[in-house]
Amino acid sequence: MADIDCTVIGGGIVGCAVAAELSGAGYSTVLVEMEDGLGRGTTSRNSEVAHGGMYYPTGSLKARFCVEGRRLLKPFCEDAGVGYRECGKLIVATEPAEVPYLEKLLARGLENGTEELRLIDAAELRRLEPQVSACAALYSPRTGIFDAEGAARAWARLAGERGGQVMTSARVTGLTRRAGAWDLRIDASGPGRREGWSHTSRHVINAAGLWADRVAALAGVDTAARGWTLHLVKGNYFAVAGVHHGRVGRLVYPVPPAHGASLGVHVCLDLGGQMKLGPDVEHLEHDPRDTGFDWRVDPARRDVFWEGAHRFLPWLEPTDLEPAMSGLRPKLVPTGFADFVVHREEGDLEGLVNLVGIESPGLTSAAALAREVARLVSEVDTA
Repeated sequence: MADIDCTVIGGGIVGCAVAAELSGAGYSTVLVEMEDGLGRGTTSRNSEVAHGGMYYPTGSLKARFCVEGRRLLKPFCEDAGVGYRECGKLIVATEPAEVPYLEKLLARGLENGTEELRLIDAAELRRLEPQVSACAALYSPRTGIFDAEGAARAWARLAGERGGQVMTSARVTGLTRRAGAWDLRIDASGPGRREGWSHTSRHVINAAGLWADRVAALAGVDTAARGWTLHLVKGNYFAVAGVHHGRVGRLVYPVPPAHGASLGVHVCLDLGGQMKLGPDVEHLEHDPRDTGFDWRVDPARRDVFWEGAHRFLPWLEPTDLEPAMSGLRPKLVPTGFADFVVHREEGDLEGLVNLVGIESPGLTSAAALAREVARLVSEVDTA
């Protein structure tokens, strides 16, 4: 008999949401996170946008979980006292040749269920955002921004209130299927924990984010054969000088670049209204999981940021930009679209659910992904 029902590996926003959902469904649950705090990876280093869902191919998991997740995220944050604001988003065409793309995005968004999405002309754009210059825009008023780390911690607290355990500074170093359960070996990996332990679990949920492919491989999955080897792509941000605080009140995105690796350098806002630009796409020569994470932002990248944003923010000067933060995307392909992997294993790996390639819109999708994981686990138990 296993020690517990479910072990969640990874204490980012998705792992915390999964732990809360499983413990709420009556499963004895433990979450293990190798860092000494929650949400220290991708969760804390991104644009913190609750996306509308218009970018992703209709029928994809990204489209489905993004739309469902955003609808669940706002009331959760409000109930938990986590910062959330529906600031809205504008995707702008700076020249007429870009308008057909907005029309295509509008049709896709409506198919996906994105609420209140509409195309607006230059006059309406000027009324909404006088400091933004474009000939047309796609307006998503329900797109929001939120405190992603705060949401992760709130889900972790909820898991604890429901009887779950949250263990930080705990790295999974062994994951073996034996006698109808998973044997886990956990080593101490940070301050506050002197020794590791082992336990058995009927179910294991791999929500390890930047490390998800390696956790899957630890369990015996041939990740290369499945195309699950992650490509960690760096995204850099530049802060906009505080003198411009309040000039833009909504998120502003360009028409996405043709390479498909990102949504383009855009205007991000934090909950206090401070602007930053980002993220860009920086392909790394070496896997930072092997060489160490370098979160520094190269000041030499500034001019590229300025050139991209100056197209729709004509008042912006290069000297308005200063290096800010950076993050990593756990991508399944270096460029182009790849859907989320949400896979329940069978046979020799039964009891394992792998979440791999959970990049954007992973934050927005967290609550929906958690519900899906709970469904997959319950189906095994009721089969």
